Amino acid sequence: MTTAGLVLAAGSGSRYGQPKAPVVLDGERLVDRAVRVLTEGGCDPVLVVLGAWVGEVDGADIVVNDAWPEGMGSSLREGLRTLTERSGVEAVVVTLVDLPGLTAEAIRRVATTAPEALVVQATYSGERGHPVRLSRELWAQAIDVAHGDEGARRLLRGREDVVLVEVGDVADGYDVDVPSE
Repeated sequence: MTTAGLVLAAGSGSRYGQPKAPVVLDGERLVDRAVRVLTEGGCDPVLVVLGAWVGEVDGADIVVNDAWPEGMGSSLREGLRTLTERSGVEAVVVTLVDLPGLTAEAIRRVATTAPEALVVQATYSGERGHPVRLSRELWAQAIDVAHGDEGARRLLRGREDVVLVEVGDVADGYDVDVPSE
């Protein structure tokens, strides 16, 4: 199964005070770290959706979301629309740019667990989080429901076929919201 990676990184980082994608943490930009862990976790191709900040990102295809002020949902729509045009990609692992504790092993687990499943979602000590793997079969539905800051949450809510995979032993689902974090 060919699984792409998708980094949602278009926001302005209003609570952070600047877009998070170019923020350097431990010597590496958050956007570069996200691309690296997706790649090391087996995702190919990797797309990054940018908006408030646009710049070069090695190892990834850039998708510019001009509608980024609408929220994360618009970035998910843009990323999935772009992937829909690519043949051979059967699933996508979606993550956020501001998860510095995400690891390649967590990506690998989400990407490879239950390959037949329509949705696989990471959990941290039982709490649902990112990344989420969506089968191509669900992309049109995800595009339809992704609005505001909800992304695919409406699509996942109430679904009994979501496969949950624990990654808290190899990753941290903590997101960076303010510079002091």
